[in-house]
Formats: sequence, structure tokens, C-alpha cells
Amino acid sequence: MRVAVVGATGLVGGTMLRILEERKFPVSELLPVASERSAGSKVSFAGKEYTVLTADEAIAQKPALALFSAGGGPSLKLAPLFAEAGCRVIDNSSAWRMDPTKKLIVPEVNGASLTQEDFIISNPNCSTIQMVMMLRPLQLRWGIRRVVVSTYQSVTGTGQKAVHQLLNERAGNDTLGVYPYPIDLNLIPQIDVFGDNDTTKEELKMMQESGKILGDDQILISATCVRVPVMGGHSESLNVELKQAFEIEEVKAALAAMPGVIVQDNPTVAEYPMPLKCAGRDEVFVGRIRRDLSQANTLNCWVVADNLRKGAATNAVQIAEWLLEKGWLPATLKMNT
Repeated sequence: MRVAVVGATGLVGGTMLRILEERKFPVSELLPVASERSAGSKVSFAGKEYTVLTADEAIAQKPALALFSAGGGPSLKLAPLFAEAGCRVIDNSSAWRMDPTKKLIVPEVNGASLTQEDFIISNPNCSTIQMVMMLRPLQLRWGIRRVVVSTYQSVTGTGQKAVHQLLNERAGNDTLGVYPYPIDLNLIPQIDVFGDNDTTKEELKMMQESGKILGDDQILISATCVRVPVMGGHSESLNVELKQAFEIEEVKAALAAMPGVIVQDNPTVAEYPMPLKCAGRDEVFVGRIRRDLSQANTLNCWVVADNLRKGAATNAVQIAEWLLEKGWLPATLKMNT
């Protein structure tokens, strides 16, 4: 199976390559794709070196699958071209997420909604993925009325330039990079640009995408997204109001039974999720699970995941695995154009 990775030289693209290899996805031929500026450079995969191609060169070779992590603009332009060539596209940008004709997929939550006709499939925002993984079992058992979430997001979510800015600051170089302020020893309560009502685009993504994935746009969600000087993953503090009364032990049992979720919650020995311990893992970790003493039918919890893996690359590969299991890879149906 020919597999293209579009954006192969970036942080998420490089992680996609590692996860394809780790999970032994059946890649017979890799087509790494990047901008014309990077074309001709080399990437490593499964013990071999591959030459980075342009998108046109990759499309000409008719891959069966393309994993995209190249930004919204390139995705809007290139994803339809790959799909028209009979290639299934899994896109990590925000380009297609709220398009009503495209599926927004977290396999453990709504993978069953995929059909053979889906040729452009959207990968959700990193912070949204880990949140809905935790919310899904609560939704199925008790129903969800409202969620208030505050995020503590790693610089890796911005990309390699942000990592370089953090490391340069720690080395004593105060030159600013992608952030308008220093990030080391600091928190920046802005991720992406401000929009209506002074809500950032990142906050809006969490509020809009979650309802689409969970299949319930009546769930009220309020988000505050903050960039922190961390490289291991994203953390989230959630306050969740349920529709029915619950017992905390039942909540913990429901979360522990959710595929892809690990409960780390033992206050007596200071056990709870931290990005330092979750880096390099594909699961979503949940802890600090406790009743909100100020309001009925409401709980608090702490959710951590590696944003480059489950928050991006791993989720995309899991979607590809779902398609493979259904027998839809290589593509068996040409998209209507």
C-alpha cells in the first residue's frame, strides 16, 4: 500500500512516521510530502531513507492513503486533489472539521460513523480529542449538561519553532519566536487568534468540535486555553455537570472501562496524570476525579495526553487502521467528483 504523509518534515508529520512504524501499519511504499522548499530532502522510515516529494509528484503515484499535517490552507487545496485520485485523506488541520459533509473522528468515540464513501476524514483538535475521550463514557451513562474546561497546552502544539523558542529562552537567549511574549517561566492565555466575544480560535474549536464528535450539540461547553512551558503533552481541568446523579466510584469505573483511557487516581500516594509521565504514550490519562461540592450532579477531573500522539498522529493512524479493518484500504470506491 502506497501511503503519503503530507507535512512529513514537521513535528506531527514526523510523529506520524514513527507511529506508522510502531504500529506496523502495512506501508509498502512511503511517499513523504512537504513544500517545494523541502522537496529533495530526506526522511527516515523503517530503516530506510526516502526523498521528500512535492504534492504533485505524490498524487501522480496514486497512493491509497494520505495522512495530512500541513496546515489548513494546503489541506483545502490539496486534499480534494488526492481524493479525486482515489486516495483516502485523513487531515489533521482545522480545514474540514466543521464541514457538514465531512466526518470528524475519534475512533473510540465515533469511528462507527465512517462509511465507504468517506474520502476526506478530519482529525479533531488535539485538546478536543483528549476531552471527548473522557466525556464519552459519562455521556453514555449519565448524559452531559455542561462542561467548563481550562487547558494547559504544550509548546509542541505550536510546532518546532515554539520548541526552539522555549529552549533558547532557557539557554539565556531572550529573542522572541512564535509567541508575542516569553514562554519560559510564563503562561500565555492565548492560543490562536481572538474572534467574536474575545474568544480565541482554539477555544472555539473545543466548543464546536466536541458537539459534532459526541453527536450532541446541546452540550454547553466553555473553554479557556492557555499555553504553558511544557513539552510532554496537554493537560486539562474539567468541570462536568451531568444530567443524572452519580457515585464517584461508578464514574471511575466507567472511565476505566473506556478503550484508550487510563485512570490514574490515588490521592493517598499522590498519583495523578502529569505530562512528564504521559509523554510518548497513546492513551488519555484521567485523575483527580472528585465531586464538585458547590453544585449538584457535577464532578471535577484532570485529563492529560501526549498532544503529538493521541492528540494528532496516533488518532490519525487509528482512523487509517479502522478503514483497513473495514476493507476500505486500498480504496475500493472512487469518490464522486
